[in-house]
Amino acid sequence: MLLALFTLPAQSQSATGYAPVNGLELYYEIHGEGKPLVLIHGSYMTIDGWEGLLPELAKNHKVIALEMQGHGHTADSNRPFSYTAMADDIAKTLQHLNIEKADVLGYSFGGSIAIELAIKHPEVVNRLIVVSSVYKYTGWTAPVREALKGFTETVFDDSPMKAAYEKVAPDKKHWHAFVKKMMQFDTQNFDLGTDNVKKITAPTLLLNGDNDGVDLNHTIEMYRLLGGGIFADMEGLPKSQLAIMPGKGHVALVEDFKAIAPVIEGFLGKE
Repeated sequence: MLLALFTLPAQSQSATGYAPVNGLELYYEIHGEGKPLVLIHGSYMTIDGWEGLLPELAKNHKVIALEMQGHGHTADSNRPFSYTAMADDIAKTLQHLNIEKADVLGYSFGGSIAIELAIKHPEVVNRLIVVSSVYKYTGWTAPVREALKGFTETVFDDSPMKAAYEKVAPDKKHWHAFVKKMMQFDTQNFDLGTDNVKKITAPTLLLNGDNDGVDLNHTIEMYRLLGGGIFADMEGLPKSQLAIMPGKGHVALVEDFKAIAPVIEGFLGKE
């Protein structure tokens, strides 16, 4: 899915580098200190797209921000895009960084990767935060799915996304090929599995806008699969949480870091 990009303010970085994983050189930045927290971006994003949220989270966490296959500093390859492959890339990046377990936050496209990571590599995920995302293609509303099918590889030529890509991409001429490949992936039907979601062991926060392109019925379904939707006064609170932010669309949700950072911190701070 899509996100308008911004410029990340200058801030201290304890490390930057490339992790050699699965035939890729996957770019990462590490900001702050504390318990590790992995950030997985949305479609077409670079790390700069986290703008205000990353500095907020880096106040209390060791934030590991990644750029996935074909995005930003990380060159594309002939490998097809795959949630399973990208989840494996993250697990191997954590191994490369000698991080046994981390909290994981994924937004949009990155949220689906984060879900797959919790399914395929539960041993590396401490707490999971899924922001404005889905575990199956039909979780996006019908208008979103229809809009994605109408995009072409030139649709973002005058956008901040292309400008951010051209600042850091190893092959700036690959832009149109990358966008075309990403759009084909964004319109593929997929389903990470109801039973698989139900078996996720990591406490999970589902964080959505009330009008962010994710079908709210899908969000409720996912929350129930994760143990939510019960009568807590009788049964006790589940380990997972659901937050619906009012008056927020897909992009506005992550733009409003002052609103969502306390929700994220409240969840991550729980034992």
